Amino acid sequence: MRIERLVLAATLAIPVVATAQNPRQAGGNRADQTADLKAWDVPWEKSRPRDPFVDQKGRVWFAGQVGDYVAYLDQSTGQFKKYTIEPGTHPHNLVVDAKGTVWFTGNTNGRIVKLDPNTGGLTNYMMPDPSVKDPHTMTFDQKGNIWFTAQGAGQVGHLTVADGKIRLWKMPTSGARPYGIVIDSKGRPWFDEFGTNKIGTIDPQTMELQEITLPNDRSRPRRIAVTSDDAIWYGDYTQGKLGRIDPATKTIEEWPLPSGAGAMPYGMATDDHDRIWIAETGVQPNRLVAFDPKSRQFVMNVTVAGEPNTIRHMVFDKKSRQIWWGADVNSIGRITAPTALVP
Repeated sequence: MRIERLVLAATLAIPVVATAQNPRQAGGNRADQTADLKAWDVPWEKSRPRDPFVDQKGRVWFAGQVGDYVAYLDQSTGQFKKYTIEPGTHPHNLVVDAKGTVWFTGNTNGRIVKLDPNTGGLTNYMMPDPSVKDPHTMTFDQKGNIWFTAQGAGQVGHLTVADGKIRLWKMPTSGARPYGIVIDSKGRPWFDEFGTNKIGTIDPQTMELQEITLPNDRSRPRRIAVTSDDAIWYGDYTQGKLGRIDPATKTIEEWPLPSGAGAMPYGMATDDHDRIWIAETGVQPNRLVAFDPKSRQFVMNVTVAGEPNTIRHMVFDKKSRQIWWGADVNSIGRITAPTALVP
């Protein structure tokens, strides 16, 4: 296992002001609301840094999808540390467990991989079905086990960490393309079926797969989020909308995004005030917009410098109150969520 170190000063430390604009265009922002935005250039060029995750020490881990590496950023020094992994893995998504162990998906070689940050040692968990070559996005449930999607294979999986056993569920619809995934307070995984107009879930007690059909047959939900009331939120990539599902009643509500039908919502995250943050990737440069479920209004937008860019996945770190993402312009970026946003 080859481990590389490189010290790089933090770059693009850009304070961003979300200025007041027409509420119908930008979501009712106020000029005195700011977002502290910073970004760090990744030293390994054109490696598509993806899906950062903050560990217990404040290090920001991310996957180099094209570069076949896993690395972390030390925010205080700007230093990066790189772990070279097996060629052809093309890591897509990365998470860190409660013990500080790093897990990532092998998006082209059919595995989930555990990385020991201290030794660089790798443990492979192979898919029981060899046709599932593309584990995509994963997340931990309350028991410390992993749920994950496999987009091309059209399956969702569950990895029991204690014994390494993997169970797979095949989507009923051909071309379903399960994509983003989150866990609610009851331990239920919810996931987008990006190739259809459906949101899926699996009951962790019965292990039964269920689907909810969105009202527009042209809808294509891509990423997904959950709030403290267990409401499920999705970005409709083709319709430019933010949607909400009430799991109890199956009621669906939708709101047009500030950039309209061409917003192409992608990365999503929920902050500690239950605000939904969505990356509008249909505009260049990309914008992050925040939606307040209480007022049912968009309350802020932040322009992210750099283009052409696509912010594909975002995570909220509760300790620092920061939202992190990887960018196609070969950087890792974050904003600090404001404590109060007024429509």
